Amino acid sequence: MAALHEGSHGLFWRGEGTFKVPAALHRANRAQALRRLRELCGAGDGIVFVRGGRDRGRHSTDHEHLFRQESFFHYLFGVEESECFGVVDVATGKATLFVPKLPEEHAVWLGNIPTLEVFKDKYGVDEVCFEDAMEAEIQRMKPARVHVLSGRNTDSNLEIVPPQLPGAAELAAETAFLHRALCESRSIKTELEVEAMRYVSRVSSDAHVAAMRMCKPGAMEYQLESTFLHHAYFHGGCRFSSYTSIVGSGEHGAFLHYGHSGAPNAGQIKEGDLVLCDMGAEYHGYAADITCTYPASGRFTPDQAAVYNAVLDAHQSVLSTLKPGVSWPEMHALAEKKILTGLLAAGFLQGDVQEMLADNLGATFMPHGMGHLLGIDTHDVGGYGEGFPERPSRAGANRLRTARVMEENMMVTVEPGCYFSAYLLDKAFDDPALSKYLNKDKISANLKMGGVRLEDNVLITKDGCESFTKVPRTVNEIEAVMAGAEWTR
Repeated sequence: MAALHEGSHGLFWRGEGTFKVPAALHRANRAQALRRLRELCGAGDGIVFVRGGRDRGRHSTDHEHLFRQESFFHYLFGVEESECFGVVDVATGKATLFVPKLPEEHAVWLGNIPTLEVFKDKYGVDEVCFEDAMEAEIQRMKPARVHVLSGRNTDSNLEIVPPQLPGAAELAAETAFLHRALCESRSIKTELEVEAMRYVSRVSSDAHVAAMRMCKPGAMEYQLESTFLHHAYFHGGCRFSSYTSIVGSGEHGAFLHYGHSGAPNAGQIKEGDLVLCDMGAEYHGYAADITCTYPASGRFTPDQAAVYNAVLDAHQSVLSTLKPGVSWPEMHALAEKKILTGLLAAGFLQGDVQEMLADNLGATFMPHGMGHLLGIDTHDVGGYGEGFPERPSRAGANRLRTARVMEENMMVTVEPGCYFSAYLLDKAFDDPALSKYLNKDKISANLKMGGVRLEDNVLITKDGCESFTKVPRTVNEIEAVMAGAEWTR
């Protein structure tokens, strides 16, 4: 820790050329969250009590997974170490960090053990105490109420178990407000959060271009993943990726979460394949989530270009429409319409696009949501909840991770896609309501195409939006870069 702190580089810094994250980022987060908490509970007293993440081992072994902080705790405190607790006074905003008291001999294994003053200086909190003083300190505060996290993640459907309050039985946990306040606060980014996300999106964009340049027939999918991860870490200081990388060539591109341990980006890229790369770096806990699709040979075939341009039209149409007040499900529907229109023009479909939309053909080709909130988690919190629209019920749109109306300073992904999924297309061929629109011969001839997805990281601005993703997007740009042309952001 001491090395990071030399020279007053701020809370988090990974060397020359990387973004210097100030402790003020988390002070602003705490202030924003407390404002929302006071609005929700109608009271300005009490404390917030949160627990940080714990170290975890691999199954029954002594192998420790590389620790990554629990996201709500990171939002409030930005602390890299495990086994910590935090308290924030609701009225004053005073922040107290409680850290474990490590035995002196831990210095042999972990290096110099930071003092309380080092913790206080680095993380910009008002006070730091050892964990064994936590019960007495909270008793001294005499809080009228203790707000703790309790709620459900609407992406994983997992419940957050409230932390046990230290010691005193007379302290009553208030579980009704904190989770909602933090989810809503995290969905609207502060100025410093925006700059952190701009940085990690730039690093991830550059890493995608590096992977694009090395793609060629005969390469392994994981080699593109490796190129991305190396570039993001070596040049951007991003030790973590924000999710498991997806590098799907050929038909693998139609598998939405390809890259898992059972299919670990282990395919060999073949001549004529499209390659779909969905990869994002993480910097100081903030995620990028970018997808590019390009031809292994460096040149699109006419059919590949037609599908690609249908998705690009959807992508650009959404970006040109996004602004505060726009409904997210309407953006999903717009993307479906543009993709179906492009497929019709290319001869993959027949009939009337409005009728296709009425019969929900769009879900056959884009079975996922058009995008999601982005932040400390790739699928960030705040998508659904009290006071927000319910999840849509129709297929395809029911995969949307939010149905909210856009607000200034939201960060979202825009990621329309078109896939030739054998499973979904076989069902559509057997469904009279859908098969009448399908050119079965042409679709069957292109089943190995896999899929096209184009994903940007986008800030909702006062009167529009700004994409932080700077990668080749048009057919001409991609073919030029893969042929060796320079790429400038």
